Amino acid sequence: MSHTVSPVGTRAVIVDLPDLATVMAWHASLVASPLPGQVEAIAAARTVLVCFDAHSSAIAGLNSLRDFHPQSSAEANPREVTIDVVYDGEDLADVAELMSISTEELITRHTQQQWLAAFGGFAPGFTYCVPAAGDQSYTWDVPRRSSPRTAVPAGAVGLAGQFSAVYPRTSPGGWQLLGHTTQPMWDTNAEQPALLQPGDTVRYRQVRESISAESGSGQETTAGAGVGASQSKKPIVPARPSLEVLDAGLQTLFQDTGRAGHGDIGVNGSGAVDRASAWAANDVVGNASSATVLENIGGIELQALVDTAVCVTGARANVSIGRRTFELGSPVQVKAGQTLKVEPLGGAGNGLRNYVAVRGGLVTDEVLGSNSTDILSGLGPQPVATDDVLKAGRRTARASVGSATTNPFDGTNVLRCVAGPRNDWFGEAELQRFTELEWIVTGQSNRVGLRLALAEGNEAPEPLQRDRDGELASEGMVSGSIQVPPNGLPVVFLADHPVTGGYPVIATVIDKDLDKAGQLGPGDTVRFELIDFTQPASAETASQEDTPKTQAKTQ
Repeated sequence: MSHTVSPVGTRAVIVDLPDLATVMAWHASLVASPLPGQVEAIAAARTVLVCFDAHSSAIAGLNSLRDFHPQSSAEANPREVTIDVVYDGEDLADVAELMSISTEELITRHTQQQWLAAFGGFAPGFTYCVPAAGDQSYTWDVPRRSSPRTAVPAGAVGLAGQFSAVYPRTSPGGWQLLGHTTQPMWDTNAEQPALLQPGDTVRYRQVRESISAESGSGQETTAGAGVGASQSKKPIVPARPSLEVLDAGLQTLFQDTGRAGHGDIGVNGSGAVDRASAWAANDVVGNASSATVLENIGGIELQALVDTAVCVTGARANVSIGRRTFELGSPVQVKAGQTLKVEPLGGAGNGLRNYVAVRGGLVTDEVLGSNSTDILSGLGPQPVATDDVLKAGRRTARASVGSATTNPFDGTNVLRCVAGPRNDWFGEAELQRFTELEWIVTGQSNRVGLRLALAEGNEAPEPLQRDRDGELASEGMVSGSIQVPPNGLPVVFLADHPVTGGYPVIATVIDKDLDKAGQLGPGDTVRFELIDFTQPASAETASQEDTPKTQAKTQ
């Protein structure tokens, strides 16, 4: 069984495998018996992405996976999930015509086929299903639409290639739509939020008008019944109203260390984009590094409701209470009734995001163990708005308020990266040109990623050119993946990136430099510097002891 293993940045590797059956065998084995330091394993059509907690773990993992043989395992009683469908999709007749059958026969085949939940997709609860190995009665090879829809409604049931899936929320998409279901594919309040888990068998059941969720028996579960018992996501730590938001600026979000380990169900890690700044602010006020902070763009004004201590870090800014000013990274005592102002300097090279830590940590509702707001999936608390009242934990600080620290932001704009894993789509000369060009951050950038452009004019350089045609099968992505779409202008994925992507990744920013990437704003320039995967970047090594550890997801 042939396979290749390639580095993805400094904390992940990707395994290329011959077919989906092999992918699922590898994935099942890695989930059942994680490698040392493994955070998660994300399956896709032809690959398994394995993420680790440190550079050293990734190096060891790459060496182990070169000689890896998955353990044979079989699910004795696979769970069967039934999804009720009204077959009224816009593309039903077109797909039937493509397959040279009637619409009635298409519906019959789709409902008689036993499907297998293979791997998670681009959104929470989106699961790619394939014909089960024991049921190859029909052949499925349905091309995507030539013109994708800008909005596919939640609950739409579609086909693409050999896959069938249900859209859990409204989103763009190019799948052929057969019908719809009102049964939820994602329930944040369930013990297992995603209805479908890898390894489940799936049956689609035709219904006429309204869709009712009937409780199954034995191993069968209907989508409407939910998966697992409902549980409260309300915080259980003691908290009190501490700050009122007088001005929320352009964007203010709750962020912490994120929710790593849920890629299988379409959920990325999220969390603070500039982690070093968030951790430094928490440390100064005596919080754990994982405490929730505010991530702000455009400045913020906060009025204290009780005496408290705060620390502001990140982008260059003026921090003040009345006429008193404070250095970034210093502890600030704010008495009840006083107003703290954070006014960013703005402009190229001064950073984009500020972080405000409050002693005790901010308290809000959790989703999958994190308070982070993910702007791509919509998971987590709503963005902070003017007039909101923020609660902070009581008696939850880990230490006394400390002394001032050096603000981590240094304004550098060179990002170190490891080539690949798909640099072979471009060739050596184009990879070299990628590092020589000066790229410009565009205004379309956000927490999902930095969209880059080149200078315009008569002597403007050409965008990157691929060496090969065709499409890349969707595969797992990480923060720092530098995708190159057909227009040749790179996109650098940040904390809220999609779990999978289908454009080739020319290089991957190393973990340590992701904080720098998160501070780049519209108009900033950036260059890339290639390093070897095994190169012991001193900053990368030094940061590992300070990185909050994430346990491997084993179920």
